[in-house]
Amino acid sequence: MESSRGTHLNMAAVASRVGAARLLQAAFGCTTFSLVAHRGGFSAAYGTFCMSVWCFCFAVTVFIVTCEFTRLHSCLSISWGNFTAAFAMLATLMSITAAVIYPLYVEFGCHSNGCEARDFRISASVFAGLLFFAYAAEVFLTRAKPGQVTSYMATVSGLLKIVQAFVACIIFGALVNGSQYDRYVATQWCVAVYSFCFVVTVVVVALSVTGKTAMLKCPFERFVVVYTFVAVLMYLSAAVIWPVFCFDRKYGSPHRPYQCSRGKCPWDSQVVIAVFTCVNLVLYIVDLAYSQRIRFVSHP
Repeated sequence: MESSRGTHLNMAAVASRVGAARLLQAAFGCTTFSLVAHRGGFSAAYGTFCMSVWCFCFAVTVFIVTCEFTRLHSCLSISWGNFTAAFAMLATLMSITAAVIYPLYVEFGCHSNGCEARDFRISASVFAGLLFFAYAAEVFLTRAKPGQVTSYMATVSGLLKIVQAFVACIIFGALVNGSQYDRYVATQWCVAVYSFCFVVTVVVVALSVTGKTAMLKCPFERFVVVYTFVAVLMYLSAAVIWPVFCFDRKYGSPHRPYQCSRGKCPWDSQVVIAVFTCVNLVLYIVDLAYSQRIRFVSHP
């Protein structure tokens, strides 16, 4: 049998710093949901969300490591660099959310049958935090360096697209939680702003990950800059309109109503939407500034 000089397995997929971070992600993710499933326990929508996050991130991480180790990613019709960068950023956001939510909504007290469940929950919370740091380490290691030619999703602008979409999902969650956004046309306009910007941001990410940016009739970087500028203007209008029609005495209430039950109060949802609207506005402004800078450097 003729021996081949090349190797079919990519040892750098597990021997490099990024590979080591991904192995830690798989180990911490598996440990976290195993501890919760065995004795830690979870309930309600919050617990289900956390388990879904840990299982999803673990599955995709194992898929990425397997594809890179066996070089099978070269057979996939996607932009692998954009895909891994986008997933690492998304997993970072999802894992820190789960790491914060799980300890808040589980009981850490001891019961009549002992403290074993409490110990499992504490351990799961610790490993959930370690999982976040493992994904954050990958984002730090794979982010675009100054002057480096890399995938769009590894740049600050690309990473911000994931954060913007994630923040928009938080806004949508607050909108459906009795926010009473349908009372005024102005607040409905804000919902239209959130929806439009979310959809276009997802399209930008999808085009980058699938490597279909050439489908656009104009240069991709120009499209991104123009869209980001439009998103800044739209979010600026929402950042002004939403607080006025929710917290002004003429249209809403500047203070939390006393009769509102905690967790089911429209005023609480309105505050969450107002805060994260401003957060996304800042993210889009930073994105625009960075996109303009990159465009200027790339085309002197």
